[in-house]
Amino acid sequence: MKIAIIKYNAGNIRSVDHALKRLGVEGVVTNDFAAITSADKVIFPGVGEAGTTMKYLKEHGLDVLLKGLTQPVLGICLGQQLMCSWSEEGNTPCIGIFDQEVRRFPDGDLKVPHMGWNSLDRVSGDLFPSELKGSYVYFVHTYYVPVCENTAAETNYMVPFSAAMQYKNFYATQFHPEKSGEPGEFILSKFLEL
Repeated sequence: MKIAIIKYNAGNIRSVDHALKRLGVEGVVTNDFAAITSADKVIFPGVGEAGTTMKYLKEHGLDVLLKGLTQPVLGICLGQQLMCSWSEEGNTPCIGIFDQEVRRFPDGDLKVPHMGWNSLDRVSGDLFPSELKGSYVYFVHTYYVPVCENTAAETNYMVPFSAAMQYKNFYATQFHPEKSGEPGEFILSKFLEL
């Protein structure tokens, strides 16, 4: 099985690669169009800032490439946000796979960014069977996607939000499965089995 990890200015590529190795799979970190389009699965990781990252993706044609992929694609953290249509972070137009807007957490009693372990309150879809309900996964984010028709898992931090999303062959998690222990490994395994 050939797994392409999209290479760009993201911060968690190495931890995603290590998580795949723990599952016995070698990922290829690449921005080569042929390698990405011929891969069985594609992972679009992300840690960073929306505007800078979208600028890089557009300059390299990766935004158009990603939107046109037909194999299973998994976006992680900023990857999920950039798969939406627009982000409040820097008023940034994004890739537009999910027709959703990304919002900043409101100022309130809880700290922003949302950092740490939180439970999956509602789960559905290919990667999130019912046994994952209540599982704790690891988040680090200031921006979120509201609950919508694409929501595959929901978490509440100040507001209910999309902990994970699914649309056709596109999957995404706001949390980091590669840092989420057994539930994260389970979700990555389910993705690899698609």
